[in-house]
Amino acid sequence: MRAADACTERGAIGALLRREGVYASHLTAWRKQLREHGVEGLAAKKRGPAAKPKPSAREIELERANRKLEKQLAKSKLIIEFQKKCTSCWGSP
Repeated sequence: MRAADACTERGAIGALLRREGVYASHLTAWRKQLREHGVEGLAAKKRGPAAKPKPSAREIELERANRKLEKQLAKSKLIIEFQKKCTSCWGSP
């Protein structure tokens, strides 16, 4: 980029781009990134989807406790349903 900015003669930028094997659109995009984001905008970026953060020990513990409570709730619901059916069969309130 500095070499392109240093070119003052006519056709010098074209010769530089041919020598380096770079398209003019690349130079334009780099200049735009530099203007918008500064030097950090030119830093290499990882491609692909962002990595999923690993759950902390506390999150794992909470998920385990949640699963346990959900199982207990399901059992409780079955017991309540059974009790409702038994009371309707026996006719007691």
